[in-house]
Amino acid sequence: MSDAEEEGRYRAPALDKGLDMLELLAAREEGMTLKEIATALDRSPTELFRMLDRLARRGYVTREGDSYQLTMKLFLLAHMRPPIRRLVNQAMPVMRRFTNTAEQACHLVKYDRGDLVVIAQVEAPGYWGVTIRVGAQIGLVNSGSGHVFLAFASDEERALMFEEHDPMPHETPGPGLEARLQAVRAQGYEAMESHQTPAVWNLSVPILGANGAVLAVVTCPFVRRLENPNAPDRDRVLEHLLEISRELSAQPANP
Repeated sequence: MSDAEEEGRYRAPALDKGLDMLELLAAREEGMTLKEIATALDRSPTELFRMLDRLARRGYVTREGDSYQLTMKLFLLAHMRPPIRRLVNQAMPVMRRFTNTAEQACHLVKYDRGDLVVIAQVEAPGYWGVTIRVGAQIGLVNSGSGHVFLAFASDEERALMFEEHDPMPHETPGPGLEARLQAVRAQGYEAMESHQTPAVWNLSVPILGANGAVLAVVTCPFVRRLENPNAPDRDRVLEHLLEISRELSAQPANP
C-alpha cells in the first residue's frame, strides 16, 4: 500500500480541521476572526465554527470579541511530559544561582523534531537584561544553542536535524559552519556574537545525558554591564556556565 493510500485509509477529517486551526493560530502573533481562519484554510466559516467553539471550551484557544487566539494549554501539556518536567525542575535552581552570580540572564533550550524551543528562562537580577520568552523558537544554524546541538550530534543525527528543521526568516548557514561546529565540539561550548541583537554575545553550553547526547542547552545572552564595573566579564560568565553544564550533566535523574 502506497503512502497516499495509507493516508487516505486512515483519514480523520474533523481532527485534521482542528489541527489545521491550531497550527494556523500558532503561527500568528495576533488573533484571527472565524472568517479569516476560514479564508486561510480555504474552508467555509460554517464548517469550522463548531470545531473552533469546542477548542475554545476545552481551553486550547481563547476568544476576545470576534478574535480567536491560541492559549498556552498545548505548551503546558508538553511540559507535563516527565522528562521535560524533570529537566526543568533540575535546571531552574542551578540557573537561578547562575544569574545571581553572573548578573546575566539565561535560558534553557530543547530540540524537538526540528524545532529549538526555549523551555525555561531566568531573568537577570538587575532591573534590565536580555531575555527570550519561554516557548520562543530559535534558529538552528545562526544561534549558539543550535551550534551546540549540531556540534555534538553524529553525522546521521545532524543530517536528520537539517531535514526536520524549517528555517526561520533570514536563517542561513554562514561560511565555515562545519569548521565552527568542530571547534564547538572540541572546546565544549559556543561563544559567538548574536545574529539577532547587536552588542550581545551568545554563550551556550550543553547538558549531556549518560550516552553523551545533548539533552538541552543553557544559553546566556551576555551583555556588558556598564553601570557595574565589578560585574563578571564575559570570560568569567562563561566559566560559571561551564560549571553548571558539568553540574547538570552529572544529575543521575537525567532522562
